[in-house]
Parts: sequence; structure tokens; C-alpha cells
Amino acid sequence: MSTNLNTGRVAVITGASSGIGAATARALAADGYTIALLARRLDRIQSIAAELGNGSIAIQADVTDRDQLLAAAVRVHDELGGADVLINNAGVMLLGPFSPEQHQDYRTMIEANLLGAITATEVFLDQLTRNGAGDVVNISSVAGRTARATNGVYAATKWGINGWSESLRQELLPGVRVSLIEPGVVDTELPTHITHEATREAVQKGYDQATVKPEEVAEIIAFVLSRPRHLAVNEILLRPADQLG
Repeated sequence: MSTNLNTGRVAVITGASSGIGAATARALAADGYTIALLARRLDRIQSIAAELGNGSIAIQADVTDRDQLLAAAVRVHDELGGADVLINNAGVMLLGPFSPEQHQDYRTMIEANLLGAITATEVFLDQLTRNGAGDVVNISSVAGRTARATNGVYAATKWGINGWSESLRQELLPGVRVSLIEPGVVDTELPTHITHEATREAVQKGYDQATVKPEEVAEIIAFVLSRPRHLAVNEILLRPADQLG
């Protein structure tokens, strides 16, 4: 019989098909968690779930679609017994000059980055609070502290996550811990989604030189969750050692 203290605990991870989400799934599975991987790209999360084993499941779900999240919550409850941990990781970074041409990108970021995390938490809240030992981990960004030209709406979504996380932390005391992780540049595919060509090319150059890997962020998330229940790590800001802002 396994002596891992996390055996039997269930972690739901949104945006689990790549980057920080996929790395976190692997890190938590290694710590004994059963993982419910949520993402739009079903083939990717099915492959990861098979790799992880331990009853982990793949659920196709877009965080901007509440009905899909509700269906996911039913599956997590029925197949895994309910969620103990929710990692709100899904998001997009559609940078570019502020202009009418980018209006759809703004809506997409707000719906995915901010409303997606809020909705996922609301949908899974009854599961997370059922035994007085739940965790919510919200993935924000350095952009939640520092705005700059071309990232205004993206930064607004991350500042929103930061403010909401603090309010949620206070509301859910003491049974659910809320933690905020704010990474700087991490080697992920985020820049590939940028629709403004010049901005995408400029940002991609920086990401091509990224020294922080998703696995290193995942290690920090696993550490936060591993703390004894009387200790809550509420906020961690991390950057590559050479990142200025």
C-alpha cells in the first residue's frame, strides 16, 4: 500500500494540455494525486492522462463555456469522488497595440483568463469545500503587478485575478486555501497565439531565450500544496533571474 499522503486526493487542472498545466499534472501525479485534466485539445490530455495512470482522466472542456465546466464537474464527482484541488491555469496572452482591430482578442482574454477562472471555481466550489481541506491555485503573471505598452488588457485580466484571489482567500477561510502564482517569462507556447504579427515576432524572441521551464513552476505549485494545512502560502512571484520587469 502506498504511504503517499496525497494518495486519494484529486486535482483538477485547467489548460492541462501543455506548458505549466501539463507540467503540474505530472508533478502532482508524482506526488500521489489523481488528476482530472481539462483542456480544449482532447487528444493531448488523453495522452497525458494515459501517461499518468492512477485513475487520471481527460475531460474536454473550454473554461469559457460554463455548461462544459458543469459537465466536467459531474464527471469528476462521479468518477473520482470530487475535487480536492483546483488549478486555474487556462489562459491566453494576446498582446498587441490597443486598437479596434484587437477587440476580439480583448474579449477572448477576459473570458478565458478572468471569467474562466472565476467560473471554474464557482462550478467546483461545492466539491472543494466538502471536507474542509481544499485548495485553489490561481496562475496569474508578473503582468498582474506591472503593466506595459501592448499588454494592457492582458495585464487587466491578471490584476483582476490577483484582486479576486485575495477576496476569495478571505471568504473561504479556513477550509480552503487560496494561492496565487505569478510567473514571469516561462518557456511555453503562449506567444504563438498572438494575432498581431509584429508583436508576436518580438515576444517570441524573448520566449525563445526563456530560461525558466514549466517544470520549475510546477515544482513550486507542488510545494505550495504540500504544506501542512495550518500553513497557507498565499502568493509567490517568480521570474527568470535576469528579467527586469
